[in-house]
Amino acid sequence: MLADWSQRQGQTQARRATPARPPPGPLPVVPEETPQGLIHVCEHLLSADHHHGSAPVAGALDVEAPLIASLALHEDLATVDFQRMLFLDTETTGLAGGTGTVPFLVGLAWFEGRSLRVRQLFLRKLGEEAPMLRWLAARMARSSCLVTFNGKSFDWPLLRTRFVLNRVPTPRELPHLDLLHCARRVFKHRGAGTRLVHMEEQVLGYRRVDDVDGSLIPELYFRYLRGGDGSALTPVLEHNANDLLLLAALLGELGRRFRAGADAGAGFSSEDPRDLLGFAGVALRAGDHARARAFAHAAARGSGTVGVEALALASRLARMAGEPQAAANHLLQALGAARGVQAATLHLELAKLFEHALKDLGRALEHARKSAAAELPEDHRRRIVRLEGRIERGSRPRAPRP
Repeated sequence: MLADWSQRQGQTQARRATPARPPPGPLPVVPEETPQGLIHVCEHLLSADHHHGSAPVAGALDVEAPLIASLALHEDLATVDFQRMLFLDTETTGLAGGTGTVPFLVGLAWFEGRSLRVRQLFLRKLGEEAPMLRWLAARMARSSCLVTFNGKSFDWPLLRTRFVLNRVPTPRELPHLDLLHCARRVFKHRGAGTRLVHMEEQVLGYRRVDDVDGSLIPELYFRYLRGGDGSALTPVLEHNANDLLLLAALLGELGRRFRAGADAGAGFSSEDPRDLLGFAGVALRAGDHARARAFAHAAARGSGTVGVEALALASRLARMAGEPQAAANHLLQALGAARGVQAATLHLELAKLFEHALKDLGRALEHARKSAAAELPEDHRRRIVRLEGRIERGSRPRAPRP
């Protein structure tokens, strides 16, 4: 089963013809005596050239810690050795968390050279968690950081609770890279959500075939505990292993694309403008204005709202760089596609630029008159009155000095 699984996961295209799933066999978990006690394990090693969708899994090893720290807005990651990262994903008896939820499958993955070792710890019976938790703690002690998807909110707090309830010393907390937060910031303009399978299909071009529905996983485990056929859990192990591979592939892909922002737009022609805009926003929040400008300019070729937002961001960055005319030019270009409140907001920004930075009161008034929908009526009235007054005073001839 393991050989067949590895072969099928080597597919690199989302819609490539996939062979029919073979009949299920026994649950591919074997007992293993360890210094921490008896555990039950499913393990396999993936080669250095293994791809998950369009991305090489080993691409995660090529990320640069300072860039990942900026991408994650988490400065503690800037000094992490990503050669020793530990990918983690759990399957549990429920999705609500709390003391009644048990992680019956703890999926782990780490690199050995450029090969990825996937090791899944399976809880054969409730009440046998302690050896599994002790083994996890030992593995964490040899790792530099955790990489998860929603692990900060779910997986790790749940595991930390299980350590306490089983009277197993809780391991020292590692720097934690939660790719959910990165994905939300980068891919938010796609509008299709940031579930892990969405990232897999849309970003990596990988579509799972006959994947088990996550909502069914707890019941499949309970059936197993009641004496059901263990083979029904084989798709659950495959689902968990796919999640681990996706973590590695997605991390490498995010790192590669964010690093490209230093090339002043080089190689962006095939990139989705929505993602470029997302990267620009992240770079701005990280204080990397040069990278943010490169991404914003590249995203400006997008149509509709994305192009308008990219030009507005490019304008903001130009103004921060002390280039008010360039800032105004970006906004004027954006007006060609903007409508409604979005257009009124651009007119308001142009009114401010022409009044305060470019000292062109006539054009400031022209844009201010079109910005009513972007500010409160009283604020809008005061702006118009002020500009008209300044223009009138400026047009009066000055009295000669005595």
